[in-house]
Amino acid sequence: QVQLVESGGGLVQAGGSLRLSCAASGPTFSSYAMGWFRQGPGKEREWVGSISMGGRNTYYADSVKGRFTISRDNARDTVYLQMNSLQPEDTAVYYCAARKVVVSFRMNEYDYWGQGTQVTVSS
Repeated sequence: QVQLVESGGGLVQAGGSLRLSCAASGPTFSSYAMGWFRQGPGKEREWVGSISMGGRNTYYADSVKGRFTISRDNARDTVYLQMNSLQPEDTAVYYCAARKVVVSFRMNEYDYWGQGTQVTVSS
């Protein structure tokens, strides 16, 4: 069982930056691929990006590519989402999720989810 807790959300002006953290508890964090998803107001939850177990490979949705960066520190059992050049359309609840071994962009393939953290970008 893996428990995930996101933090770092908040209110930021357009063009600003935030870094989200997702702290994991449970055995063998390093054996899980991690993903970030978001759900904006009135929208379906969507994939933001993913990172492989060891952190060598990262993948991003086109909407955030070049602005967002995912990293992980397996010694701290934590994955991060650095968000730069934020825009009002990035306003959403952001979730981290864990999947055993293999990276995926499909929401239904992730086994464990955090409770989410709100990011609001003002224009």
